[in-house]
Amino acid sequence: MYTLCKLLIALLFFTTLAHSSRVLELSDRFLDVRNEGQWFVMFYAPWCAHCKKLEPVWALVAQALYNTNIRVGRVDCTRFTATAQHFKVNAYPTIIFVKGPYDYVYNGDRSKEELIHFVNRMSGPPVQLVTRADSIDILKSNNPIFFTYVGKQSGLLWDVFYSAAESYQAHGYFYATSVEIAKRHFDVDTVPSALVYKERSHYYFPYSDNFERIEPAHLNETLFRWVNEERFATFPKVTRSNIHHLVQTKKYLVLAVVEENKLSEIAAHEQEFRDMVEIFVHKNKHKYHGRFQFGWVGTPELARSIAMDSLPTPHLLVLNASTNEHHIPEDDPLQLTPEAIEIFLDSIHNQTAPTFGGNSLPVRIYRAWFEAKTSLYEMWLGNPVLTTVLFGLPLGFLSLIMYSICCADILDAEEEDDGADQRHEKKE
Repeated sequence: MYTLCKLLIALLFFTTLAHSSRVLELSDRFLDVRNEGQWFVMFYAPWCAHCKKLEPVWALVAQALYNTNIRVGRVDCTRFTATAQHFKVNAYPTIIFVKGPYDYVYNGDRSKEELIHFVNRMSGPPVQLVTRADSIDILKSNNPIFFTYVGKQSGLLWDVFYSAAESYQAHGYFYATSVEIAKRHFDVDTVPSALVYKERSHYYFPYSDNFERIEPAHLNETLFRWVNEERFATFPKVTRSNIHHLVQTKKYLVLAVVEENKLSEIAAHEQEFRDMVEIFVHKNKHKYHGRFQFGWVGTPELARSIAMDSLPTPHLLVLNASTNEHHIPEDDPLQLTPEAIEIFLDSIHNQTAPTFGGNSLPVRIYRAWFEAKTSLYEMWLGNPVLTTVLFGLPLGFLSLIMYSICCADILDAEEEDDGADQRHEKKE
């Protein structure tokens, strides 16, 4: 039966399985069987540099999920346009988890670990039940951050917790367990309650002990905001993929900016700077946790797009996502001390620190120009030939059209002048 199923898949999708990859090559016939089982699909274009960079990672994901009920495939959108249009693919690569009639677009980091975490979360129910005491230890070892509901699965707090789990299933793990099991691993004082396990510690939802006194709408808003804030590590790596999620916390985003090379290595003095900031963050977590979200950036281009200027490394940059304003310390970053960082952050909170950027019309125009210039430069570095073709041909045609228009006016003027001269000669 298993062999027959594999043969059917091969006939339907023209599958080519190499020894080094378990990725299924899908065609437009995928639309006929998309509701059968669970699929993890990469939509790509052969000319896309980001797609080529993702290919080896995608092969590792397929290998890791090969013995599960999740099939990993990819679709060439330049050949199978019907499938691309069905899933509304407008950028490459686009990664989608297909679960029956539902599909979920992945927007996180394109690493093997994060991709597999996403699949594991989306393949199960929003809240998974924990019925064995030793399962909590396994969860702690596998998941650095997860949320747990303690108590009977009924009532107002359970309904709000389950609703939050449905909304944030793509971004975090959610579990529910009994009081007896929870007491073996956590300090349980109130039942029911919600907690987050985070970096070898656990923190309770602040209103677990008196949620019955809160209006349902306010409880819903408060718990959703709590989940959205706590689903991030204290000092995560910030990339273009997850920065949009981080700014949704509505906190100040504090970034330690360093530069990684192609081997993900950091210069010694920049590593020392990042470590100093991380130690400061953990020591002052309780003071700044409610107002600031910390992280570090390994690609200075991301920080430069925020600052709209060249930014040397290492550096410290603070973004106010609500206003698009940013702050930069006046001190030399290499001379920054924990005390200086504390003064800097306090001045931001007190609104006395110098402010840059914003949402005014001149700033928006400059930001658009800066991003366009940066994107064009990155395209040129990645593929100068393609960039020349994309922009050179339209400019060439435009120049030819303008030349033709101008020359036509000149020729018409010359013909009129010749005609007038001839008429003048005849009169004479």
